[in-house]
Amino acid sequence: MAMMKLWTQIGSFMATIMFIWAMFQQYFPYQLHRPIQRYFYKFLGSFYPYITINFPEYTGELLCRSEAFTAIQNYLRSRTSIRPNRLRAEAVHDTKSLLLTMDDNQEVIDEFQGVTIWWTSCTTTPKTHTISYHPSSDEKRFYNLTFHRRNRDIILGSFINHIMKQGKVVEIQNRKRKLYMNNSDKDWWHKSSWRHVPFEHRANFRTLAMDPKKKQEIINDLVKFKNGKEYYEKVGKAWKRGYLLYGPPGTGKSTMIAAMANFMEYDVYDLELTSVKDNTELKKLLIEISNKSIIVIEDIDCTLDLTGQRKKKKTEEEEEEEEETEEDPVMMAKEKEKKQSKTTLSGLLNFIDGIWSACGGERLIIFTTNEKEKLDEALIRRGRMDKHIEMSYCGFEAFTILAMNYLDVEWDDSYDKIRGLLEETKMTSADVAENLMPKYEGEKTEECLKRLIEALESAKDEAEKKKKKKKKEKIVCQENP
Repeated sequence: MAMMKLWTQIGSFMATIMFIWAMFQQYFPYQLHRPIQRYFYKFLGSFYPYITINFPEYTGELLCRSEAFTAIQNYLRSRTSIRPNRLRAEAVHDTKSLLLTMDDNQEVIDEFQGVTIWWTSCTTTPKTHTISYHPSSDEKRFYNLTFHRRNRDIILGSFINHIMKQGKVVEIQNRKRKLYMNNSDKDWWHKSSWRHVPFEHRANFRTLAMDPKKKQEIINDLVKFKNGKEYYEKVGKAWKRGYLLYGPPGTGKSTMIAAMANFMEYDVYDLELTSVKDNTELKKLLIEISNKSIIVIEDIDCTLDLTGQRKKKKTEEEEEEEEETEEDPVMMAKEKEKKQSKTTLSGLLNFIDGIWSACGGERLIIFTTNEKEKLDEALIRRGRMDKHIEMSYCGFEAFTILAMNYLDVEWDDSYDKIRGLLEETKMTSADVAENLMPKYEGEKTEECLKRLIEALESAKDEAEKKKKKKKKEKIVCQENP
């Protein structure tokens, strides 16, 4: 009883001290706050036996999401013994269950090795109500971890490490992979520069139509990269690797990217350079990209004029619109400036392997192009695009994989003829797959293979005609110089 009375008196005394401090902050000059504040908290700490650690959601001037915050969120989600009054639900793709986590402004009690711990999920809103496009002006979320000072060594020595490990385990178990696109028209309610949808592409290396030896070489390279964290730290390089996929349209470059993403279990960031305002925005996009991800820039040869000069070409529709409209020339110039990207080759090179590229790890950077010769040598040199993969026309080995995928056939008497035609004809995997795919329910395998043979023979005849035509034109040019 006496102890209860003592704590009541201490509580009343503390409340009085806090009231006095609030009055002091309001009515005394700001210059006196800092020196007195130091002694005030020191005095308060002699009576208050608890320590609180703050874990904000964003770090580094609010540019990067804190790994500690994410780990705590996953850890609390996995603790079935913790029962907050309000929960936040998140749907998981391809499952019937929901992921539940503690909602904002909730407090729960946890326990570790007999030590009682208090978790608080907090949210703060800005004092000003002006609309801003920068995340720093939006509400800020953080977790508070409170414990008795006598348990300081246990919490800082063991518990924090336990949270980080457990949080990563839960993240892997519940992770749903995403396909991102850069958000060019960023609205004030979107914090991130990226928007995403679930990544649902089913491509894999087993069904990928490609020479088996070449395919295995790519798989080995990916496995070596995934297990190479210590090696990259040893040699002092950022944990990233560049791939250049080049070849004619329809040879499976996009399918290869999807197969790599599924094999590595990485998110995919589809970067559209024409939507990037300038080099600074490109760096911001890089900072927000998570680890374990693939950054894709498709058709790099025709995405931008990467010379530092802005494009001056216009489509016929844009020219017609400008002729029909009679707007203020200044406004039209500003509107045109918004639509044009100022991203330069130098900015893209820094994005790939500059200082900023080390902000994160375990990333693949993939460029695709139909014409490798058009690309600047500085862009595709080793060290930037470390591995060049040619996606060529369909060969016999790739055909057998497609036949197994679409027709479930390992061998047929027509395969010898198809092998010969594929060696003499250039046909993409996409065209071969289209001819193999049954056109109606119940169509027989023989009919599908016959259609493919006819398409190959037709392509062969067309190629021979073109060859003869070019030969005639060459002779005419020689006769009439």
